Amino acid sequence: MGGVVEPGARDVVVPVRKKAWEAALGGEEAARPYVRARLAGWPARPLVDRDSLPRTDREFVARLAQDTWRGLEALTDRDNHLPIDNVRFGGTSVFKAEARVGDYTNVTSVGLRLIALVAASELELVPRAEAARRVRELLATLDGLETYRGFFYNYYDTTSRERTSNFLSFVDSSWLTAGLMVVRTTFPELGEPCSRIIAAQDYRFFYDAARRRMSHGYYVHLASQSRYHYGTLYAESRLGSLIAIGKGDVPEEHWFAMARTFAPSCRWQTQTPHGRVRKEVRGQAFFGGWYEWKGAKYVPSWGGSMFEALMPALVLDEARWAPGSLGANAAAHVDVQRRFAVEELGYPVWGMSPSMTPARDVYGEYGVRVLGVLGYGPGAVTPHAAALALGVAPEAAGDLRELARRYDLYGDFGFYDAVDPRSGDVAHAYLALDQTMTFIAAANYLKDHCIQRRFASDPIAEKALPILDDERFFD
Repeated sequence: MGGVVEPGARDVVVPVRKKAWEAALGGEEAARPYVRARLAGWPARPLVDRDSLPRTDREFVARLAQDTWRGLEALTDRDNHLPIDNVRFGGTSVFKAEARVGDYTNVTSVGLRLIALVAASELELVPRAEAARRVRELLATLDGLETYRGFFYNYYDTTSRERTSNFLSFVDSSWLTAGLMVVRTTFPELGEPCSRIIAAQDYRFFYDAARRRMSHGYYVHLASQSRYHYGTLYAESRLGSLIAIGKGDVPEEHWFAMARTFAPSCRWQTQTPHGRVRKEVRGQAFFGGWYEWKGAKYVPSWGGSMFEALMPALVLDEARWAPGSLGANAAAHVDVQRRFAVEELGYPVWGMSPSMTPARDVYGEYGVRVLGVLGYGPGAVTPHAAALALGVAPEAAGDLRELARRYDLYGDFGFYDAVDPRSGDVAHAYLALDQTMTFIAAANYLKDHCIQRRFASDPIAEKALPILDDERFFD
């Protein structure tokens, strides 16, 4: 929503059991060491020797996958098996007393954790039986969490397992479903609990039939849908839309009701679209069109970030299933991201996406403005952006190596979250979302689209994928 906060979003949910636990230990600050002690591990050093990192692309990505996986394993609650949201360090030190642990988790992070366990098995970092056991433990934790109409709340405390949100998020819920789909195609013995959760989540709950679009979510305490809808097709929410259609929860027309471009009368958009003519695909009428920058044609996202453009491709092989639309668009977004950073900003590296802000310890929305309808501004470069590009442009492995070569950015658990290319300042933090995206992208790169193939073989995906083949963005 570009930073807009709607009524109800700031209403606080107090985790009563967590507060009582903290009070028994002497208060929130006194409880911090006990929170850190619940983690499965901790980094041993702040930085690795740059000269020790592999000098070939494939070997570098393999090392990155191994180090990132160790971090994902370590920064998990050892009792509840939930990934913590983030760890932020005091400068360049990994001294525990100076670090802050975000001991809460998001539904997307849980879904990605499930996928990461499959990826770790595929990469032989964890034996298959051990990966299945850990999935089973996480599913048991999910079974004990509070839900509403089959959907999980957006945030939970990882220590007490209490919900800390009133919000049910459409897009975050869809990432949990995606994780469950990947798990049940990989470990058939876990199919029953996965299928039970998937069946309980009826996405009609988020669907606005009048607008033919998905609401951002639902505020349980207000008994009210979000006032906002996902109106732009090329956003991270498109995966959820495809899943909802594949489940049979919403009609196929929903896919074509989302905007490829907006009318020229929308003067707030960053460009006036080209080729915005009425089209018909699979009996559905809609307006097409594209933006253009220095000869590159693309359908815009909302903010122009890599997260919006390429996160769905972690599980959905868009180059294969939608070569004339989403696949071609992904390649264009990578090209413009790289060229804009070099040619317009003078950066020696590229990759803008929501991330931590170096030297400020705040999360920011960054992107290439010309790639977005509204467009986020430039700022930090985050390694997960280039990692996401691996599936579209394998040469992005060289861009990751360049990040590690130029900056003090590669720690014990892989890349820190972001760097300011102008100053060299680094955001010394590991975020579960960004680290897991990096790991899954690396697994697809190293093991022949392994996660994308698992996802495509699920019955929900098999039903939805034919929708993608007929559209051509740039006719």
